[in-house]
Amino acid sequence: MIKQIKLLAFICLTGNLLFAQRNFTIQEATLGLGNTFATERVIQPNWRNSSTLTFASTKRDSLLERSFHKDWNSQLVLTAKDLNNLLNEQITETTFRIPTLPANLKWKNNNTIAFSIPDAERKNIYLIELTTDNKKAEVLHKIPFTSNNYLVSRNGEYIAWLNGNNIEIADRKGHVTAVTTDTDKAIVNGSPDTHRNEFGVDQGMWWSPKQDQLLYYRNDQTDVSDYPIPQWETRVAENKNIKYPMAGMTNEKVTLHIYDIYTQQKTTLNTGDKDQFLTMVTWDPSGNYVYVGLLNREQNHLKLNKYNAATGALESTIFEEKSPTYTEPSQGLVFVPNNSKSFIYMSEKDGYRQPYLYTEDKFIRNLGFGNVIAAELLGFDKEGKYLYYKGVTNQGLDRQLFKVNLKNGKTEQITTESGTHNLVVNEDKTYFLDQFSNITTPNKVSIVNTANKKSVEILNAKNPYEGKVTMPEMELITLKAADGKTLLNGRIFYPTNFDINKKYPVMVYVYGGPHAQLITNSWLGGANLFFYYMAQNGYIVFTVDNRGSANRGRDFEHVIHRKLGQAEMADQMEGIKYLESLPFVNKDKIGVYGWSFGGFMTTSLSVTYPEIFKVGVAGGPVMDWKLYEIMYGERYMDTPEENPEGYKLTSLLNKADRLNNKLLIIHGAQDPVVLQQHSMLFLEEAIKANKQVDYFLYPTHEHNVYGKDRVHLNTKIANYFFDFLEKSNQE
Repeated sequence: MIKQIKLLAFICLTGNLLFAQRNFTIQEATLGLGNTFATERVIQPNWRNSSTLTFASTKRDSLLERSFHKDWNSQLVLTAKDLNNLLNEQITETTFRIPTLPANLKWKNNNTIAFSIPDAERKNIYLIELTTDNKKAEVLHKIPFTSNNYLVSRNGEYIAWLNGNNIEIADRKGHVTAVTTDTDKAIVNGSPDTHRNEFGVDQGMWWSPKQDQLLYYRNDQTDVSDYPIPQWETRVAENKNIKYPMAGMTNEKVTLHIYDIYTQQKTTLNTGDKDQFLTMVTWDPSGNYVYVGLLNREQNHLKLNKYNAATGALESTIFEEKSPTYTEPSQGLVFVPNNSKSFIYMSEKDGYRQPYLYTEDKFIRNLGFGNVIAAELLGFDKEGKYLYYKGVTNQGLDRQLFKVNLKNGKTEQITTESGTHNLVVNEDKTYFLDQFSNITTPNKVSIVNTANKKSVEILNAKNPYEGKVTMPEMELITLKAADGKTLLNGRIFYPTNFDINKKYPVMVYVYGGPHAQLITNSWLGGANLFFYYMAQNGYIVFTVDNRGSANRGRDFEHVIHRKLGQAEMADQMEGIKYLESLPFVNKDKIGVYGWSFGGFMTTSLSVTYPEIFKVGVAGGPVMDWKLYEIMYGERYMDTPEENPEGYKLTSLLNKADRLNNKLLIIHGAQDPVVLQQHSMLFLEEAIKANKQVDYFLYPTHEHNVYGKDRVHLNTKIANYFFDFLEKSNQE
């Protein structure tokens, strides 16, 4: 502590010399991270071939490349103006206006770029291939602009898309076939929103390896309750009903079907009609079988089943995974190249999310390494000998590149510098682009040879704030959790011109829930500029990633099971103890702010510790888990019937009478995630208890407030702290 105080005193003495610039405006603090104060980086990187990387210019108006054969020097490939002229010359049926390169541009092979782009009238979306050597553009497919979630077969011959709640398929000639024709809007086909995007579900359709069959979800929500969301645009407000399956209520019924293009016949996979979730949907490389993870409603028993694609019959159950808390499948299987019988399955069953190798449907070995979490699989080398992945290390703070030998499980860490490595690896894994940052490095970009680790630096970004804006000091710290042994990551911002002899108010920023991590060893420490703005205005801004948050392993997260908010609050209070031990913290002026699960945490802390948190701002808060949806809610809380004490313990509706501080609740009136009913019921309980609560509604926004309106949101949050946790007693 003494060393830390001496360091801070030095910062204070030198601050005026080092940071003699202005503060952020609230608009810059809200939107500047993506434009005015964006850190230099390589934009839209793609490997053209194993030794040539392409990327967009800073203004996104040109496509450039760097090649091993030209000493990695930058060369021009194509400009957006050239592309615009080419398309309008060769595709005469419509008009294109292309000020910048298409964001989804990908190399199909060394000479062919594929991308999609809307026409100038936004009537259709064109899927185009451009051959770079002869500058010839060809339309692969044209789909209506109102369609969404389109999926092209690998051979490019067919495209499937969603038209409302139904699937349509078109061939290269533009002939359209309706795969499904459900008139009941409660039956949704092919949607990636099936199971509300939980369990790693990010698509609702899959082309077979043979490209002649389409596998898709059919989600029957007929028996799921309609939930009304008022629409305010019309003179007489109207209702929009959504399907919202609340914890303990009737769930959606999901099935899987295969449509054959040639026979136009459908096959239903025999997954049964139990109340369950269908996850990890994967074609095997032959196209003869489909693997599906069947997860029970309780989410503690997973079966990986193999189905015959021709008949839909169950072939076998490959394995079963059970847990006393919950098991959480996160992605489909990944088959090993050149070996159609071997696949990778991702699981945290042994404590950390890691890859497991199966061959001929039998378990071979765990390919994980220590307590490293495999955050993202990056593919295999050309021979299929090594698997590459991005791993989480350093107590959740760092992201590094690893490779593991499939035959013996031997693992090698390829990147080593402590921080966050954002990686784009070429197809045969001989080179990778490494965009690296940590709390002192804005962005250092290199092309690295995977085998010998030799690198060529192509960008070393300058600090975008230096000489422009006064940036308060930020520090990463480590605390002990409430269990007395688990280490937690913390982050603290010190006010501008920090003076150890003054006392400062505190904004505690909290999320605290599953699948989220606020603190990383990256530029700005994972924070946004709003926190710097608050520090510039005289606040200490403090955050702790408590137990229950992401990227620390199964036991770290599962401690929350059946009692959301309890261990999380205990850990947050350890953070408060740390703050109160600092001589420059004003113990009487501590506030808390969070959104979604963070809104739940903010309200929980406000009603549980009103003597500590004098101000709270809760955005989109869960107030009672009985009102939350099945997939997420029951995973962590079980049903209200199974866990009545847990639901009572975690509900905030029966605790509104404990409120004895300033609390601002903010909600989006169109919120389909945390329904506005949560905050309305809390307000009603506060009224009954004669407790004052401030409330603000964004009529047209959903679960969060984005775009230019976020400036309004951040202004409101900042002003609430300024008004009720004012910068006084700083002497």
